[in-house]
Amino acid sequence: MTFMPPSRRASARFALAVAALGLFAAQPALARKSDRQQEMQVAAKNFDGFQKPNSVSTLTGNVVITQGTLKATGAQAKVYFDANTQISRVVITGSPAHLEQLDDSGNLMLGDATTLDYDNLKGIAVLSGNASVTQKGRGDAHGDRLTYNTETSQMTGESAGDGLVHMTFKPKPQPAASSQAPQGQP
Repeated sequence: MTFMPPSRRASARFALAVAALGLFAAQPALARKSDRQQEMQVAAKNFDGFQKPNSVSTLTGNVVITQGTLKATGAQAKVYFDANTQISRVVITGSPAHLEQLDDSGNLMLGDATTLDYDNLKGIAVLSGNASVTQKGRGDAHGDRLTYNTETSQMTGESAGDGLVHMTFKPKPQPAASSQAPQGQP
């Protein structure tokens, strides 16, 4: 077995975790398909963990994860690996945890919550704690908990506060009418 100094072992574990985080962004809500082919960048003040079966790696302190147009930020990110060392889940927390991404039509999606919990195996994103999802030109939703299925685009919401989930649906813009009135017949 080859000895690797502690700092190089930490760097190697960090590199493995960064590579594995690519699976998190492989199927994000409202994803731009080309983002899946982009290199992923991860930054945090601290990292603890490694890629091994049934383990958890933790990133803390100004966590920023980017891949193509996807950007996720928070105070902490926990990456859960399954028995095959594949990412099964990523949980980002913050005040708020934030997610943004362009879809294939160029619409910006913004999501904020105390916790962003993405189940990579089922393709389900759960935003909880003062959750909001806004998509430019389409509308928004606010509640205590919003759940988005990345496979079907179905979204559900629930709220404890006033007992209501609040949503706004924006109408699709109509083409501008001609500025000239039709000419009358003589």
